[in-house]
Amino acid sequence: MSDRQFDNFDQFATDYRQIHNDNIKLSGADSDYFCEFKVLKIKELEPISDFKILDLGCGDGQSSIFFEKHFPTSDYEGIDVSEDSIKVAQQKTLARAHFQPYDGSRVPFADQTFDVVFIACVLHHVDFQYHQGILEEVKRVLKPSGRLYIFEHNPYNPVTVKVVNDCPFDEDAVLLKPSYSRRLLNQIKFGSFDIRYVIFFPRKGIFNKMLWLEKYFKRLPLGGQYYVRAVK
Repeated sequence: MSDRQFDNFDQFATDYRQIHNDNIKLSGADSDYFCEFKVLKIKELEPISDFKILDLGCGDGQSSIFFEKHFPTSDYEGIDVSEDSIKVAQQKTLARAHFQPYDGSRVPFADQTFDVVFIACVLHHVDFQYHQGILEEVKRVLKPSGRLYIFEHNPYNPVTVKVVNDCPFDEDAVLLKPSYSRRLLNQIKFGSFDIRYVIFFPRKGIFNKMLWLEKYFKRLPLGGQYYVRAVK
């Protein structure tokens, strides 16, 4: 597989964060907030913090900052088909983070290397016919009982759909229905998996006082995003 099966992010490598911030202004939070939000969701579900993490589709590597913050004794590897994005990521000076481009086909690591694989808002930028191959590679590099976390936009949330439609780098995105993600993981035969919904309220004004309620809505398929935790 070549990076032609992926949306081209080279053109957004240097100003990705600014574009993203402009696009999500109405949410009341910035791009870093949502990067850290995802890492914190993983922290809620991981009883230990000393492991090896693969960030597949890491882009400019911003999530590595928050993995180092919340999992300071873990090793982080970031890969992406966008070589320009990887060059931006490599400018980060983090002790336990490393970045490299990959061809979008074979994950450049040995079998059973990682405890956790993180794929955040990536698969909607990939031609659907390649999803299974990518996740089979993920399963290969996961250790026994390793965990896969997939975060995706929820196509059943109208605000999310509008934000995606208005975003320059989401022009060619095709959102994954939760039912599709479920079928995909069944096909690859992960040992178990769970889908949870997140981001129900804006992060500003009176809504800030309501954010604590979101933990009770995790089964309600109306959140702005959803994530899957799958165990090999």
